[in-house]
Amino acid sequence: MIEIEESSQNSEQMLEEEDDDLEFDSNNLEIEGNELEIEGNGLEIEGSGLEIEGNDLEIESHDLETKGNVIENNCDQMLDIEEHVHDINTDNTLTVDGQNSESHGNSYPPPVVGMEFESYDDAYNYYNCYAKELGFAIRVKSSWTKRNSKEKRGAVLCCNCEGFKTMKEANSRRKETRTGCLAMIRLRLVESNRWRVDEVKLEHNHSFDPERAQNSKSHKKMDAGSKRKVEPTLDVEVRTIKLYRTAAVDPLGYGSSNSNEGHSNHPIDLLKRLKLKKGDAQIIYNYFCQVQLTNPNFFYLMDLTDEGFLKNVFWIDSRSRAAYAYFGDVIIFDTTCLSNNYEIPLFSFVGVNHHGQSILLGCGLLADGTFETYIWLFRAWLTCMLGRPPQTIITTNQCKVMQNAIAEVFPRAHHRLCLSYIVQMVLENLGALPDYEAFQMVFNTTIYDTLKVDEFEMAWEAMNQRFGIANHDWLRSLYEDRERWAPVYSKDTFFAGMSTFQRGESITSFFDGWLHRQTSFREFFDMYELVLQKKHQQEVLDDFESRDSSSMLRTSSYYELQLSKVYTNKIFKKFQDEVVMMSSCFSITQVHANGSVFTYMIKEREAEENLSNFRNFELLYDKSGAEVRCNCCCFNFRGYLCRHALCILQYNGVDEIPYQYILGRWRKDFKRLYVPDLGSNNVDIANPVQWFDHLYKRAMQVVEEGMVSQDHYMVAWQAFKESLNKVRLVGDKHVQIDH
Repeated sequence: MIEIEESSQNSEQMLEEEDDDLEFDSNNLEIEGNELEIEGNGLEIEGSGLEIEGNDLEIESHDLETKGNVIENNCDQMLDIEEHVHDINTDNTLTVDGQNSESHGNSYPPPVVGMEFESYDDAYNYYNCYAKELGFAIRVKSSWTKRNSKEKRGAVLCCNCEGFKTMKEANSRRKETRTGCLAMIRLRLVESNRWRVDEVKLEHNHSFDPERAQNSKSHKKMDAGSKRKVEPTLDVEVRTIKLYRTAAVDPLGYGSSNSNEGHSNHPIDLLKRLKLKKGDAQIIYNYFCQVQLTNPNFFYLMDLTDEGFLKNVFWIDSRSRAAYAYFGDVIIFDTTCLSNNYEIPLFSFVGVNHHGQSILLGCGLLADGTFETYIWLFRAWLTCMLGRPPQTIITTNQCKVMQNAIAEVFPRAHHRLCLSYIVQMVLENLGALPDYEAFQMVFNTTIYDTLKVDEFEMAWEAMNQRFGIANHDWLRSLYEDRERWAPVYSKDTFFAGMSTFQRGESITSFFDGWLHRQTSFREFFDMYELVLQKKHQQEVLDDFESRDSSSMLRTSSYYELQLSKVYTNKIFKKFQDEVVMMSSCFSITQVHANGSVFTYMIKEREAEENLSNFRNFELLYDKSGAEVRCNCCCFNFRGYLCRHALCILQYNGVDEIPYQYILGRWRKDFKRLYVPDLGSNNVDIANPVQWFDHLYKRAMQVVEEGMVSQDHYMVAWQAFKESLNKVRLVGDKHVQIDH
């Protein structure tokens, strides 16, 4: 048993281990006090054989492998397939060869979430080689074993500059080498006895010292081992690191990485891989190679079956990754092509920009809908988005397996089902009812017109009784999942206008009009870049129109005038409709007061020609902060205030719409830079790859800023010309010196 006293740094954050059956292993501890280091097998802690108390040992909660961790990682550093694939083994493991004594370039790719290794030693050796090549050393920060067993189950490997000296060690003569560095990888034993990287932190807060790292214990052990294993005639030690389920594909075949292997006709095997025709793999491969030439931050990942066949593919460009930083609050995971059995099993992550226009945030191909596949996909996507999950995820499929995977990878996100999908499924499952038209009308009224949960429940029960469908299995399962699709249950969820809460509304697929059931892979990849280009051009055009044109006002309301100067044209027109509809609201009645909070009831005519037909809406208004909330929840659903809320603000003498109800994501002056996260400014002066990466990102900043206006463009263009001339002068000086 290991006890942690209150003075331990993170003891109050300790997390419960899944199954409660893990113990700390022998390789977990490094005690710096009194200049004593304990590594390897020098100390064994097992069961209740040893208690450690006091402040001499700190065990931090984040050293334990826990279920549901949010993975943070920069996908810029993920494995580049083209650069690092040296050999593909017949067991479908990607082999990366590197030299450990003298590094000529980056032989070892940076660690990334999802890497898998044959053994713990392989994983440790890989991270050690990677560290040595960069110029830092590593140590085992913690590890754990299964209770009553010597079998290691997980470990955290960290930079040896992790942590700080304790108070007792502060006066030690030993030179302080720790800087609190957070660089680390977390490993976990998974199925098939493989070791998977579950969490990665690449950023160091210190400069690298290759000479000091060379003399560290981890690298000395590596060198000592190589002397025993490598023949004396070899100049360098060559280690092979096996990564499982990483991307490789034979572009000439049907997606198999093993050209000597016959094509399996087993029905289970066929279901687990993409249904590719001859040449389709070549088309995918060629497209990725072509895009990487013009878009260095384009990223793709291929998932293979155990037999080496292409199973799943994911790709994302740098613009999409940058756009997510601004519009990643609400996303749709669109699987329409999968549900409708298109020839291309395409999925896409879609967001909405400041014009209400859909934007692509990544897409790919899926062979099946298993839990494992969705976990692989969501983790890959989240990793590329720097570990920042969305607030709301809307799916176009009621798949329970997908729901479970979303709950696993995005535990804090609101998962909702697309309402237009639900309406479509009602037609497919209940279209044969004798009185379907009447049922459809009642069903729509139940969904769209109920404002409170008890109203919805009563209306649903009455609908079941009227049409005798209480025992309909599909409808019962739909009702059980009602909190994911019925608007009345989602009033505290932000949707940014990406769901359908009014009759007749539907969500349009990002590739709508371009992609059809029979579209082939060749046709899709031929038009893919064209679709993106047209979407980007439309955004630029919308920016220009919103900035340089003024919208026509339809009322004398100052609210309309106020937001005509703020919102983009397309969002303003939607808000303008709410201002116009203020005229249909009447009879504002205060029904309750509690301090500065007042409850109002407001009536709204549903049709001008029928003045007796109206609906009641309830609103809360807090005078102290000018906060208003309507039970129609237009603000959460669409991102701007409804006509009912505007009437209450006007009723209380509020001249301008409060700032908290003017979202930055709808503003015409909303600043975006569609370049990847710049991250650290630390550049290895001897590494040309880092030169390129740093200069490219900075140049893209100038490009994005230069597109704001004609004046911005002229300044950016002049700056580029001056910079190019200065750089060429440096080259000319070197030429003169050489002569």
